[in-house]
Amino acid sequence: MTMANRHVEVFTTGCPGCAPVVELVEDMAGPGCEVVVRDLRSDANAADRAAEYGLARIPAVVVDGELAECCRSGQGPTREGLTAAGVGRCG
Repeated sequence: MTMANRHVEVFTTGCPGCAPVVELVEDMAGPGCEVVVRDLRSDANAADRAAEYGLARIPAVVVDGELAECCRSGQGPTREGLTAAGVGRCG
């Protein structure tokens, strides 16, 4: 049985706190994760996508179309929060 791929989007602006989040997601993601980094400075669609998700803070991580709880709560992306969102379980 094959697990479906997870689609993980990391929204960034190149801020000092953004690079560690991108590294954390890439470190945690297994082979079944498709990780897309959306830089609001250079990705023309990133701002529209961020608005669709209602992002209020950057960096933010969206897993399979849903903003990770750690990002909704205002604490920002954490290893524990990303694990709870399914980033570490990418088959």
